[in-house]
Amino acid sequence: MNPTQYVVALLTLSLTTTSFSQSIIQLPTRHRHPLTGNRRIRADDSLYCASWRFSIETNNAGAWSSIPARCQDYVTDYVTGDRYLSDSDVVAGDSLAFIKTVNVSTEGKDAWVFDIDETLLSEIFNSNTYNEWVDLAEAPALPASLRFYKELQELGVTIFLLTGRDEFQRNDTVKNLVYAGYSNWERLFLRGPSDEGKLATVYKSEKRMQIEDEGYTIQGSSGDQWSDLQGFAVAKRSFKLPNPMYYIA
Repeated sequence: MNPTQYVVALLTLSLTTTSFSQSIIQLPTRHRHPLTGNRRIRADDSLYCASWRFSIETNNAGAWSSIPARCQDYVTDYVTGDRYLSDSDVVAGDSLAFIKTVNVSTEGKDAWVFDIDETLLSEIFNSNTYNEWVDLAEAPALPASLRFYKELQELGVTIFLLTGRDEFQRNDTVKNLVYAGYSNWERLFLRGPSDEGKLATVYKSEKRMQIEDEGYTIQGSSGDQWSDLQGFAVAKRSFKLPNPMYYIA
C-alpha cells in the first residue's frame, strides 16, 4: 500500500466509525439547531413572511386568497426590490441550462410554452384595474424572461404563448408584447367563448394538448402560477416564476 492509499484508508475508517457514534460535523453549542431548544426563533414579520412566501411558491399552502396583512409591506418590498429580479433571473438560468441539454430538432417541433402576465410581462406597478392595464399595453418585460425568450429562439425552439386573457384583448396583448421586445412567437392562445368558466388548469392543459396533437414536443413551460404548469399534457420540464401577489386555480 502506498502512502496515498494509506491516508485514504485511514480517512475512510475514521468517517465510517464516526458515523455510528456522532455527527461528522460538530457545531458549537451556540449554533445548535433551533428545534433542539437551544435557540428560539424570533417570530418577527420579516421571518414569518419569508416562510409564508416559501410556502405559497412551493404550493405547500395550496389555494390562498390574499396576502396576510402583516406581509403586505414585505411583498411590496420583495416585488419592487432586487430579490424578485434575482429570483426571476435564477429561474431563467435554470430554464436555459435545461434546454441546452435537449437535442433541438431542426424541424421546429420542439416547443416552449410561456404564460404572459408576471411571466413575460410585469404588472407590478399597475395602479389601474386589470382590464385598464391591459388596454394601456405598456407593461414592461421581465428582463430575465425576455433574455431567455430570445435565447430559445436562437436555439431553434418554437414558442407558444398561453394566457388567461380574453380573446377581445388580443390586439392590446400583441401590441404590449411587441412594445416590450417580444416577437416571432408561433401562436398566441387567449380564452375564447368556449373557454369561459374553465379553471385555468383545465383551460391551459387543453391548449397544451392541442399543441401536442399538432406534432410538437413541449420541452418546457414557464409560468408564475402552478395552474400554468400542472394538469395534463404537461411539459417535459416546468419552471415556476415567483409571484407572491395572487393565486389562480
